[in-house]
Amino acid sequence: MADLTITAASVAAGTNASKVSSYLAGADITAGQAVYLDTSTSTMKLADADTLAASAAFGVALNSASTGQPITVQKQGNITIGATVVTGKAYYVSTTAGAICLESDLSTGDFPHFLGFATSTTVIALDPKACGVAKA
Repeated sequence: MADLTITAASVAAGTNASKVSSYLAGADITAGQAVYLDTSTSTMKLADADTLAASAAFGVALNSASTGQPITVQKQGNITIGATVVTGKAYYVSTTAGAICLESDLSTGDFPHFLGFATSTTVIALDPKACGVAKA
């Protein structure tokens, strides 16, 4: 498979969503992209499974923002992701910055970071968890 093809305009928080709006974008971010908190700049940047630090996804962006603009991030709860997903499958941070993929798309040396399970063909139940080690 490949990274999800997300339509930003279709990304929406569920009624049980836990959201944070107190950060600025540290990069150009599109709604539906996985983001992590860069503690050195206190900004949200695109999550990426290529490195341990960048793989630690904080959640998924609910709005698009250019560098320096406010960003709202969903940390937990149901999110309509704006893409077709497979019910019951687990979704992870991809090696493509900001992208979301299946675990099977990650390779040796990548840092798996679980984002959530698909509960329907359009919704992921977000509950990000880092494994903290590279895939063998």
